[in-house]
Amino acid sequence: MQEICGSHSRARSTMFQIGLKTTQAVSFHCSVSLAEMPRTRSLRTIRVLHGSILTSSLPGISIAWWKRNHNAHHIACNSLDFDPDLQHMPFFVVSSKFFNSITSCFYERKMNFDSFTRFLVSYQHWTFYPVMCLARINLFAQSFLLLFSKRRVSKRGQEILGMLVFWIWYPFLVSYLPNCGERIMFVLASFSVTGIQHVQFCLNHFSSCVYLGPPSGSDWCEKQTMGTLDISCASWMDWFHGGLQFQIEHHLFPRLPRGNLRKASPFVKELCKKHNLPYNCVSFWEANVMTIGTLRTAALQARDLANPVPKNLVWEAVNTHG
Repeated sequence: MQEICGSHSRARSTMFQIGLKTTQAVSFHCSVSLAEMPRTRSLRTIRVLHGSILTSSLPGISIAWWKRNHNAHHIACNSLDFDPDLQHMPFFVVSSKFFNSITSCFYERKMNFDSFTRFLVSYQHWTFYPVMCLARINLFAQSFLLLFSKRRVSKRGQEILGMLVFWIWYPFLVSYLPNCGERIMFVLASFSVTGIQHVQFCLNHFSSCVYLGPPSGSDWCEKQTMGTLDISCASWMDWFHGGLQFQIEHHLFPRLPRGNLRKASPFVKELCKKHNLPYNCVSFWEANVMTIGTLRTAALQARDLANPVPKNLVWEAVNTHG
């Protein structure tokens, strides 16, 4: 009887966790939509309350960090040195150009492709999904780094308050689970559910065209469409993708509310056809295959010992023969 009750308790805990993380993801999507809508006086108060406080306290992510990161991504979509959404060393690279240790103009530092990075990148097509399950940790860290940096941050105090609320209620909630094992499983399930959202972010861009340098005024639209991939799905699946499946529409018209992206899709297709711009759209499965293929190609290139990098003990231990 106790085993049955225990299994029921774990099942309820898992279902609650899925519901909680779905709510957090929806809240984050809504905050992003509010941040990208036109700045009118009627929305200003809503944006402050929901974006700066609710978004920080529910999923634990700074909306100021998101806006700074996302704006840079939109300006230089898929630029290897300007787009932070492609700068995931030492875990992932989407192009062999990263092997030259290029400088990130967003983070203002050199991204060194050393032997440890080569080791991780060599297996990135295997580690992609496991790392995505824990990718939310990076968002937590980036949020704290920005909020406690010397950079100018709008509504810094409100966001720090929201972050503190999150780190009070979430550990408090986890503490109510009966034992350490269930607490760990709860947290892992929490991160894994939201990992689906991180996978979606990568599908939209990892397998698309990349380049070095900023886009010029004459080729901005081309860079946006060439560096972006749409995901085809039925309208009843829009809730799952949260509007991210219409990335081309979103990049060309970033202020368009996500609820109208499907309506705008036929017009964007015609616009791209008229101006000879690429419009790439594949299924969710195909997008995953393309992304893994891109990561695998870069991984095999990283394993090429004809391209030497400074060795360390980890690399030499793994690659010792005889």
